[in-house]
Amino acid sequence: MTTGLIPGGQPPDPRPTGALPQQRREPAGHAAQHVENRSRSSVITARAAASFEPVGRSVASARSFVRDTLQGWGFADIVDDAVVLTSELVTNAVVHAGTSADVLCLRSDEGVRIEVADRYPEREIPLQGAAINMGSPDREGGRGLQLCAALAGRWGVEYIPTHKTVWFQLDLPARAVGTRTAGPALPSDLLPLADSRVRVAVVQVDRTGHIAAWNEDAEDLFGYAAEQVVGKPLTDLAAWPHTPGTSTGIAEALRLSRWEGSYGIRAATGRVTPVYASHLRVRDTAGEPSTVCLLVRDHERAVLQTPLRGPASDTSGGSEGQSTDPFEVFIGSPAPDDLDGLLQRTVERARDMLDGDSAFLLLATDDETELEVRASTGLPSARQRFARVPVEAGPGRYGSARMPAVHDDLTAVPGAVPLLNGTGMRSVVTVPLKVEGRLTGSLGVAAEAPARYSNEEALRLQFAADRIALAVESARLGELERLRRGSLSFLVEASDLLAGTLDRDQTLALMAQMTVPTLATWCAVYTIADQASEPYLSYVLHEDEELIDGIKSLLSKVPAPDPVPTPGARVWTAPGEVAHQAALRSSMRSLGLSGSPTRQVTPGIGPTLATASAVGGETVVLPLVARNRVIGMLTLGKPTDEHFRQEILELAEDLSRRAALALDNARLYSERTAISQSLQRSLLPPELPEIDGVEVEVIYRAAGEGNEVGGDFYDVFPIRDGAYGFAIGDVCGTGPNAAAVTGLARHALRLLAREGLTGPTVLERLNSAILDEGARSRFLTLLYGEMRPQEDGSAELKVVCAGHPLPLRLRQDGTVEPAAEPQPLLGVIEDLELYEQTVTLDPGDVLLCVTDGVTERREGARMLGDDGLADVLTTCTGLTAGAVAARIMRAVERFASDAPSDDMAILAMRVPGPHKD
Repeated sequence: MTTGLIPGGQPPDPRPTGALPQQRREPAGHAAQHVENRSRSSVITARAAASFEPVGRSVASARSFVRDTLQGWGFADIVDDAVVLTSELVTNAVVHAGTSADVLCLRSDEGVRIEVADRYPEREIPLQGAAINMGSPDREGGRGLQLCAALAGRWGVEYIPTHKTVWFQLDLPARAVGTRTAGPALPSDLLPLADSRVRVAVVQVDRTGHIAAWNEDAEDLFGYAAEQVVGKPLTDLAAWPHTPGTSTGIAEALRLSRWEGSYGIRAATGRVTPVYASHLRVRDTAGEPSTVCLLVRDHERAVLQTPLRGPASDTSGGSEGQSTDPFEVFIGSPAPDDLDGLLQRTVERARDMLDGDSAFLLLATDDETELEVRASTGLPSARQRFARVPVEAGPGRYGSARMPAVHDDLTAVPGAVPLLNGTGMRSVVTVPLKVEGRLTGSLGVAAEAPARYSNEEALRLQFAADRIALAVESARLGELERLRRGSLSFLVEASDLLAGTLDRDQTLALMAQMTVPTLATWCAVYTIADQASEPYLSYVLHEDEELIDGIKSLLSKVPAPDPVPTPGARVWTAPGEVAHQAALRSSMRSLGLSGSPTRQVTPGIGPTLATASAVGGETVVLPLVARNRVIGMLTLGKPTDEHFRQEILELAEDLSRRAALALDNARLYSERTAISQSLQRSLLPPELPEIDGVEVEVIYRAAGEGNEVGGDFYDVFPIRDGAYGFAIGDVCGTGPNAAAVTGLARHALRLLAREGLTGPTVLERLNSAILDEGARSRFLTLLYGEMRPQEDGSAELKVVCAGHPLPLRLRQDGTVEPAAEPQPLLGVIEDLELYEQTVTLDPGDVLLCVTDGVTERREGARMLGDDGLADVLTTCTGLTAGAVAARIMRAVERFASDAPSDDMAILAMRVPGPHKD
């Protein structure tokens, strides 16, 4: 069924454009006086339309649609006649003609006009001028026109080639001006409770869901000035009571023509204020739609709540003669297609059926040991939602939810119904919901007066519970299936995110961000470094960032929860209790009741109360267990009066297992990375020495993520007074194995050089040491030299190039030439005959030494090579050693777009030339 309501204005003609002109046949004779054309002069003030499928149940749905529409318009006096006529006409369409039926209700100053159209225009219609013959009243069909003639003020038939429409108009009976509905006179003690002044917040929301108007009562109720909220989405303030993804949300409710019910508004203090709301969708003169929301405190709902009507006796069932469905009588039609809507309507109808002050419905958990509160009405707050109570509360039938029970006075049996503790309810009747003998839930109705219910009311409520139990269980299973599908998607996404990082801090942040606000309102993560360490508060997150610091400060004053490895969530009451005490102390100090001199503490009261409200709900702790050790705790919390549902806790437990493994992996990776980096840094020279008369600069890049040292190495170190050794080498391969040979080579060079050995002897002994490594040995290319600055400003170098790329000398005139000859590399043959060469660097000259990671830099088939390096070096005339090294590295990086695949080292030494102005 599809429906629509457009209050106010002249509605468009619902018939398709381009249709043939309407043809109209009127009955003649006595009935003709009741048939008139539609009055085009009357102003249509509201319109409601619905379409019904050609099935038998559509007849009942059409009756309910018309009844609800006219009741909403305040036309209760003509509801019965309208329902009877609609029932017959829709029956003719969907049962006898076998087509869908379109029902259109039009409200005007004169009354109500209802049109029923079907898709079978060839059916016989009485002709004008012919003798009227309606047939026998006992015949199966054809009674719709007879009833129209008997009950309607005006009626008629219109048709086009694709539709036939039968319409009737019911005039409003004369009644006292201004009277729409009235109730009985009640004693003062039975009137609904309200504050000394009833405030009705008026909030107007535009078509995009943003607040357009906010009156003074809204400011008083919720603490926001109009300029603070106008332009913001209403969803930022509304605490919608439904489970996300399983029922109608507030965005959908704002698009309905009318809506009435309960939800919460987050006030400026952070506390959720339960409200009762009445929404009406309107449009302005320009046709722009908006929604007007009237809000009062939930316990003052009588101000706005639509007067409830008793179920009308509908004897005009379809011509098939079927009796009314008991489920439809109790729930109404159509039944909500979501679990929360069905449960809420159930408790409201149960409360009205037994004339109670409140009602509640609980659903059993999978193991049937506990009941979870899923819907309530008339209770002072929503704090009971998702709260859990045991199925067997005590000995005897009155302590079990499996049997009906009637309590005449709860004050005589404290705790008999834990859900009603502190609510002011005195008498209660509860009945079980069962499907095939299995307990699926419990339904209860309570009253403020004692001894309100007897066994007769219990039987009536049990009969209603039996009617709805199967529908509730079916809807619950459907919700569970949707939740499980959503849970699987959530866990898959969470696993991907957690597996994507090995950073500990980022893992902590991801854990919290995945739980808030999907699973909880706030979250705290405790970590435990080792078995001897105490839990440490590592991360705190709240959906409102302004509350994070307050919660962190509060938790730092509360002893951390015990690191118990037992799986599952356990309740932790300490944060809520400490927050409550802090808020109480702040309030007493602000009032001067603490016994100490009054101090100016008013500015701190707001944050304290906001923090207390934020952590005042249920708080649970889940252990983070990895590799048979508790490495932390995941703490989830709700604001004041809110509880976790069982499915959410089970999902949080699955998440905690994945998060614990990810956190432990991040810890292990961080520890091993720190060890690796510490060892690698030990292989590099601590710092370059200051050499008088010579500039020295080094740039080093190790290939591979997380590597600080690879197979390339460099060193510059003093040998004796006035003499310095320098080396640059390349071990075959990269990574830790190459780095091991790097350490051997660098330390051996320093030791041998300081023994006074010549360059060739140093390299020959190093070659023997490498070969002694056996299978672990790797060949090594090495450029080694000794440098002595001279008094004339030059520098004398003695160089041995063992299989390494040749050093390049840049003269002041821009020429580049090799500064040594190639000789055999190390680590291959035992008997080496090496020699050293002497090179003199004049003032302004540069000696550039690189590893093959620089010269073998590739981009596709191109390679930088020795010639490319020499070309870059020719552009470095007059630059300092640091500038030369930087330009070479920049050219290498720009030569190819890919990251380097080999280690690179650049050693530049320059003898400064004469200063030029």
